[in-house]
Amino acid sequence: MAVKSPRRLSADDWVAAAIVALGENGLAAVAVEPLAKRLGATKGSFYWHFKDRAALVEAVLAHWEREGTDAVIASLEQLADPAERLRALFTDVIDYATEGREELALLAAIDQPPVAATMRRVAARRIEYVAGQLRLLGVPAAQADTRAAVAVGIYHGINQLARMSPESLPPTGELVDSILERLS
Repeated sequence: MAVKSPRRLSADDWVAAAIVALGENGLAAVAVEPLAKRLGATKGSFYWHFKDRAALVEAVLAHWEREGTDAVIASLEQLADPAERLRALFTDVIDYATEGREELALLAAIDQPPVAATMRRVAARRIEYVAGQLRLLGVPAAQADTRAAVAVGIYHGINQLARMSPESLPPTGELVDSILERLS
């Protein structure tokens, strides 16, 4: 009787495990040996997909950017009304801030050039998206840009507060109403 061989891991499997490790223990946890152990794999499996740890970190950053920004914006674009898009956006990001840890882990590693470059690109894209929605709602361009930067800053503050003192956060709906009231 043949023994069923274990499933072959893909690069996506390694990236998914690395993202979980990132959220749990920061960027330092995105390391070959602990991830191989987590996946029940060999280091050889890792090197089949990635040249080195730096390549894995780049793949993690690309995945995080794609899922946390590109996919979110694409999903929001399915909504017809810019006000509805902003409400959905802030509801989603506040819910993420209370649960997701990857962004805080990346911010803690901002001194590493690939992380810094990704974070700058993501921040600029998010600010531009929010500013664009505000312009569609009739906010003058200069004010829309400033308000969008403030809104993204508020998100980062809520993300930090959700870690330090989650009980102090009002319900998501109240936070979203307050943010949108200040943006318009």
